[in-house]
Amino acid sequence: MLVVTRLRTPSAPSGPDAAAEDELRRGLLHALAILAAKPGYVSGDVGRNVDDPGLWVLTTRWENVGSYRRALGSYEGKMHIQPLMVHAVDEPSAYEVVEEGTDLNEARPRSIG
Repeated sequence: MLVVTRLRTPSAPSGPDAAAEDELRRGLLHALAILAAKPGYVSGDVGRNVDDPGLWVLTTRWENVGSYRRALGSYEGKMHIQPLMVHAVDEPSAYEVVEEGTDLNEARPRSIG
């Protein structure tokens, strides 16, 4: 599975906030290191948008959705990753990887609510 989480750097009233940008960058790199140590992690990257430098992305690949959700629900995930999500763009972020000759999951929301 593929997870694509986009995050926006907080801005000060006078424009871009360099300190907030640096803090978000360090937080995302720390989050990636935490996730990389979890069972089921395959790969990941942190990136910054070339046209809109206030927009960041954390992408990760996982063996399955359960591994990803357990990683986020871990102590480290709750303490260090979930607080970063206040900067996340409100959109679905988990995707199944589509490969030739494989069946897709049933098309239905998986969230509770």
